[in-house]
Amino acid sequence: MKIAMNAFRTAVAAASALAITAGMAQAEEFKLRWGHYLPNSGFVQVEKDFAAAIEERTNGRVKIEIIFAGGLGKGPEVALLAGRGAIDMASVAPGYYPDQLLFWKAYQIPFVFDEPQQAISILRRSYKEFPVFKQETDKINVNYLFHQPLGAYYLTGPSPDCTTVEALKGKKIRSFGADVPKMHNAIGAVPVTVQPTEVYEALQRGTIDYSFLNAGNIESLRLYEPGKYNCGPVMVITGHLIVIGKRTWDKLPADIQEIFTDQAQKSQQDYLDWLETGTAASIAKIEEGGGEFKEFPAAELAKWKAATPDLLAEWAESLKSRGMGDQAKEVESAWREWTK
Repeated sequence: MKIAMNAFRTAVAAASALAITAGMAQAEEFKLRWGHYLPNSGFVQVEKDFAAAIEERTNGRVKIEIIFAGGLGKGPEVALLAGRGAIDMASVAPGYYPDQLLFWKAYQIPFVFDEPQQAISILRRSYKEFPVFKQETDKINVNYLFHQPLGAYYLTGPSPDCTTVEALKGKKIRSFGADVPKMHNAIGAVPVTVQPTEVYEALQRGTIDYSFLNAGNIESLRLYEPGKYNCGPVMVITGHLIVIGKRTWDKLPADIQEIFTDQAQKSQQDYLDWLETGTAASIAKIEEGGGEFKEFPAAELAKWKAATPDLLAEWAESLKSRGMGDQAKEVESAWREWTK
């Protein structure tokens, strides 16, 4: 009788311990740090909503803290920091990684895409059809989640004389990456590399004559204060990737990984929906703040495009020396077909 009772007590204790362990596992929290190179504003609301949705859908098991304005690393650093596990997530502008994201940076080549929705559509299709895009994020040890689309780019400065190719000759224009400077050089402008968070001061000091950013960034950075006039639109490219480091990803339980993947798809659509309403809202706020928009005439834009080398072809050609010429040519051919 005593033996049976002891066995019963042992079984009850074991079951209780198992239940406590399971409960602790269920309640386990993952506190993730997300490094962002841009300031906190409505321009990145979809990303803030993503973090909130993850916390809600995991019942608080995952909490994501976004550190803005380069607080965890500047634009050219955050992707590699996430890959090393120094931070957990990052918003990554591919143009800042010309030697690591050789294919991803092609989404920021000027004069390839006609509108933001088209650029994201091609991006999503390319990710499915060309393994090289995943291979690149694998190499820097991060997983791709979703992508920020961008509205069209405008020239922003204190002078209204920014609506012709001739007027921009000799002007110092904010630039970035490997290809955008080439479009500026093509018309005799002077490209000056400036981080987004430094553009306001650069306009104030006269380090640049014109910023070169989309309406969302113009509004969030308050560039209409040092630069009243916005001439455009000029070009369309995609924005930054949202990634999570593989070291962090591998620590997450399978059910949480599924939530991340599903929410990433939802947030991608949220970003596309935001394009119209968000861009319109930004333009309205810029105008409320005293900014003015001036059309960059189609004829002048045609001159600019004609003067600019075929940057997509140059990109594909440049990858031959790295042994990736055939892959790049396939991507180039597909994009030309898909953008017809």
